Amino acid sequence: MTMKALRIYAGPAARKHIAQHGLRPQDVRTIPGAAGGPKGLILGPLDRFIFGRWLPQSSQQVHLVGASIGAWRLSTACLANPDAAFERFEHDYVHQQFEVPPGQKKLSPRQLSERFAESLEAFYGGRIGEVLSHPRYRLHVVTSRGRHILGREGRARTPVGYLGAFATNSLHRKSLGAWLERCVFSTPGAALPFATRDFRTRQHALSEANFNMVLQASCSIPFLLAAVHDIPGAPRGAYWDGGITDYHLHLDYQPADEGIVLYPHFQQAVVPGWLDKGLRWRHKASGFLDRMVVLAPDPEWVRTLPNGKLPDRKDFIHFANDAQARIAAWGRATREARRLSDEFEGWLQRDGVPELLPL
Repeated sequence: MTMKALRIYAGPAARKHIAQHGLRPQDVRTIPGAAGGPKGLILGPLDRFIFGRWLPQSSQQVHLVGASIGAWRLSTACLANPDAAFERFEHDYVHQQFEVPPGQKKLSPRQLSERFAESLEAFYGGRIGEVLSHPRYRLHVVTSRGRHILGREGRARTPVGYLGAFATNSLHRKSLGAWLERCVFSTPGAALPFATRDFRTRQHALSEANFNMVLQASCSIPFLLAAVHDIPGAPRGAYWDGGITDYHLHLDYQPADEGIVLYPHFQQAVVPGWLDKGLRWRHKASGFLDRMVVLAPDPEWVRTLPNGKLPDRKDFIHFANDAQARIAAWGRATREARRLSDEFEGWLQRDGVPELLPL
């Protein structure tokens, strides 16, 4: 028997809905996109199927909520011809290389940020209007805005601030709000598709003037990339990776009309914040996810991929002296990931694979 690549998990309300109606494109109200760097590459075939072929069979408004690479993926979904856009996104991400100037061992955060800004401009240049005016999709890009000592980036204040954030978050997630706040930039006029009582939150409008800065901020991992300061249309301050406050977007989703939150993800667990990665008791599902369906690779199948794992940021170090080997490994992983979309399509057609598991 062939090993299945895909696992499908569902919260209790979503399981009940699927038992009664199946899963139809018109049922989807919200799609999250997790932070996680190169791990998100494994979702490329699912993205192309969902946004290129399946969702276009319906006409309802859909909220796209992303952090870090998830925000980049979901912004790509808003472009005209998303299938081609996702192909380019995958190619550009897999083939990125960082030449280190003579006399340096590695690029500085500022240098990495400059190159990332150039890549965003090359990708979205002249096309931001397509993203912001999509007739159906309402984009929400999550960033983490520093407060108090983290209000500006600095050689001393940033490490001290994040040490304080880590210590207090370990005691209570809500206390992280003393150091950082969730700052969501949305399609103009779009309401948030989740409640915000769980964590200190602001919402601001995306615009042509701030889109690239917002997307860069959402991907700016502390200490690896520089913070983005003073985004137009939002309070002054330092903005970092949205995954710090909302790593996997474990949010209080409130889909309209008892719809479904469809989540292409690279694992079963929906971890609240980046600082919660080591806090296993925060990895369990909660009532926030009752209407969620998670599409994730089977861990056993993942072990058949190059190096027995998903692509990740450590590959840049592991393959530091052989970028072509990294590119080859990531390319093979993304080709193998076509099985995820094939199996999801088969499941939608009721051919019995894979089974629906409790989230």
